Amino acid sequence: MKKGLEKFYDLVEAFENLPTIGKKSALRLAYHIIMNDNFGGIKIAHCIENAIGSIKRCKHCGCMSEHEVCEICLDDSRNKLRLCIVQSAKDIFIIEESNQFDGLYFVMNELDEFLIAKLIDFVKYNKTNEILFAITPSISNDAFIIFIEDKLEHFNINFTKIAQGVPTGVSLENVDILSLSKAIQSKVGV
Repeated sequence: MKKGLEKFYDLVEAFENLPTIGKKSALRLAYHIIMNDNFGGIKIAHCIENAIGSIKRCKHCGCMSEHEVCEICLDDSRNKLRLCIVQSAKDIFIIEESNQFDGLYFVMNELDEFLIAKLIDFVKYNKTNEILFAITPSISNDAFIIFIEDKLEHFNINFTKIAQGVPTGVSLENVDILSLSKAIQSKVGV
């Protein structure tokens, strides 16, 4: 069946390479674009091309931006004393949607000397006095947090991390042991 439809199956394969898209979804998307919505497919291709050519990392924090410096770093209403460290620029979108953080961000996707030096400069420049680690809870990420705290120990900074525990509406039988343990350790009064 693939013979004579190589371009179609190339499109299916391209969709399959995207996160969370399996073979059936990729086939469904490719079929829809080719057979039902040519204009939509061309629009998507054009948007992808424009985004790839226009979006880069903010030179200060590492967030996505169409300019050298992102809108968050340029926003004078943000609390520049507060910093949230994330491991991916996409995490910033999720936190921003919650409207629960009014400070700046710093993307630390790996521990290398260049990023650590950049973080130290960022903290000095903004006179940061509070850092929130908004990273996925794990043993290796706990070590990541300790490493960063150690590198910034000579600053007067209050370090916190996002709370962990049992998500709302999830029964205990569906919660992993680490999350349950953290929830019990971090219990609060009622």
